[in-house]
Amino acid sequence: MASLPSPIRPILAGPAQQDVASSLQLQQIVTAVKRVAAAEIVPRFKTVKFERKPDGSLLTEADVAAQAALEEELQRIVPCAVLGEEMLEADQKRIWQEAKDGEWCWCIDPLDGTGNFVNGKPYFGVSVALVRNGVSQVGVIYDPSADEVFTAVRGQGASLNGNPLKSSSTATTLGEAYAEAGLYKKLGVLKQALFTAPPFRKLTMSGASVLQWCHLAAGRYDIFVHPGENPWDYAAGALILEETGGKLATFTHDEYWTDPAWQRSAIATSSPRLFEAWRDWVRSKLQ
Repeated sequence: MASLPSPIRPILAGPAQQDVASSLQLQQIVTAVKRVAAAEIVPRFKTVKFERKPDGSLLTEADVAAQAALEEELQRIVPCAVLGEEMLEADQKRIWQEAKDGEWCWCIDPLDGTGNFVNGKPYFGVSVALVRNGVSQVGVIYDPSADEVFTAVRGQGASLNGNPLKSSSTATTLGEAYAEAGLYKKLGVLKQALFTAPPFRKLTMSGASVLQWCHLAAGRYDIFVHPGENPWDYAAGALILEETGGKLATFTHDEYWTDPAWQRSAIATSSPRLFEAWRDWVRSKLQ
């Protein structure tokens, strides 16, 4: 296991440790993320060139530069492996497996919402999580356009720009709910039901998974479904949602964190009162 510097230990040991030390450590991570965004991402907004990866997704020099900068910054805070979106799949899966076996790792998405970024839409974010045993312990997501930082430490709650964050969702039934969905093209049999017989009030697809998790956590919409995300898409956001009191599962498991890490589906709600109805509706359409 990587040797952890003493300031990180209170965060990772749980809420019984020193809150002041935890806050100082979390602020180091936030500062690093904001510094990288300011240096490598924001100056390239609306001007960056892009190419397509083998899976058809977009890649820009902002993604590559931000990942390299984050690796350097974060390893100064905790010297453990960094699993990033912009690296070889074999290396990603090796690092994740080592983390499942007890090692610590950083799990980062240097620029989520690249399609929005390339097209000048100010809806993209940077996501950083510290993971062990396949479960996120610390999460930080930064939205440079709105200058919003969402953070969470397992067992210690979540915050938005340093203020305690709890869901403000007011929907009491699915019929009142605003929904967000991801990867329209991969929703399969669920897609038709979402558009032709929705149980909710309105559906949007904003195109940046890490911010979808955060806005759900903040109660800006009420329910969420995604057919399959990779660790860098959900590692920080799912923790932030949990720490605000939200509920989440996958298409096949009620215990979200036990599902296979790659292409992990998501059924989530900002408010626990909507969870069972939304989970059951989604699963019924998959049969």
